[in-house]
Amino acid sequence: MATQAQQPPPLHLAELTAAQFIDIWKHFDSDGNGYIEGKELENFFQELEKARRGAGMDPSHAAFKEKMKEFMTSFDKNADGRIELSELAQILPTEENFLLCFREFVGSSAEFMAAWRKYDTDRSGYIESNELKGFLFDLLKKANRIYDDKKLNEYTQTILMMFDLNGDGKLGLSEMARLLPVKENFLLKFQGIRLSVKEFDSIFTYYDKDGNGYIDEQELDALLQDLCEKNKLDMDSTGLGDYKKSIMALSDGGKLYRTELEIVLCRDSML
Repeated sequence: MATQAQQPPPLHLAELTAAQFIDIWKHFDSDGNGYIEGKELENFFQELEKARRGAGMDPSHAAFKEKMKEFMTSFDKNADGRIELSELAQILPTEENFLLCFREFVGSSAEFMAAWRKYDTDRSGYIESNELKGFLFDLLKKANRIYDDKKLNEYTQTILMMFDLNGDGKLGLSEMARLLPVKENFLLKFQGIRLSVKEFDSIFTYYDKDGNGYIDEQELDALLQDLCEKNKLDMDSTGLGDYKKSIMALSDGGKLYRTELEIVLCRDSML
């Protein structure tokens, strides 16, 4: 983890390689929480201003704060006061635009979940490095960009470096969903109500009224509506329908089994 004493990576490059992008991310996300925020964000914007203007600006100056406010209005798409990885990819041009290329491939949450189901081949709740490589191969092929095995391995390792925050060599659903545009990341909607295993088991049993081990689309609709009402989530029928469609992309012929729904709703899943 980079410290403040270290020199920040240069931000003035016309196009960053994947490795340079990661260096910048890790330097400014100094606490490793997956966001650039607070003092980190101030430091990042100061360095960005130096790169663009050739000179810095005093962070205590009113003009600095105003320019930073304008900057956040442009790039902080979900207006949470911090910059996430996908937002940074819009600010700093990366080699081959590989991040943006990926996001184009999974441009909606339903497509993302369908891809997740395809590549989480062992149904573990994770995409491991060998599964991730296949995912990226298909991504690049869809974008009419075919790379040799060396470059594909490099991109695989880069994605792991970005999103494998605990270093276990695999990526969970919530980590991979950070590649989605903020407005499409339906997992963020349920972030505040992630259930414990015990809570989840109780709810699943309640909605699986016939006890067949899965719930269908109608039962999922009732479950999501009740969760939203109980937790005072502001979600209209269109939004709820979109999220239901995204979750049903994990289903097997319209049957959503406990394992699939647990990945989405459960905060301490043992998967």
